[in-house]
Amino acid sequence: MTVCGGGAVTQTSTTWLTQDAYNRLKAELDHLTTKGRAEIVEKIDAARQEGDLKENGGYHAAREEQAKQEARIVQLTELLRHASVGEAPADDGIIESGMVVTAKIAGKQRTFLLGSREAAPGLGVEVYSESSPLGAALIGKKSGETASYEAPNGAQITVEIGEVKPFQG
Repeated sequence: MTVCGGGAVTQTSTTWLTQDAYNRLKAELDHLTTKGRAEIVEKIDAARQEGDLKENGGYHAAREEQAKQEARIVQLTELLRHASVGEAPADDGIIESGMVVTAKIAGKQRTFLLGSREAAPGLGVEVYSESSPLGAALIGKKSGETASYEAPNGAQITVEIGEVKPFQG
């Protein structure tokens, strides 16, 4: 069983990713640490030459962009360092990272991927982290079982688990 940190920078657990998702994220990281950093340095240098840094909007915007980029680099580095890459998990009906779950949550039918949002962008499937209240309640459960979790407002939410199958990205 693997646990997804939901993209948190302090993530120390494993995140399941398809090979395509891993390759895409690795390419993004490579770009950010090479061309991306060089572009930001150029922007900061150009803004610095405009004069007074206290009232230089371009300089402050470039520094903010640099901070966001560096945070993304740290996030991607940690995500890729702890990624489990490759085939979807076994089709054994047990909920774990990389499984698509169809369940009735508080009476509404929902289908979602349990894992990292990075694994399935733009594929039209909702994604929940294993560390989310819903994800944590479902780990290790099987089709036909019931689970519950506490919502942020304190309400207990009941989940009736339907189909459980490996993600096919």
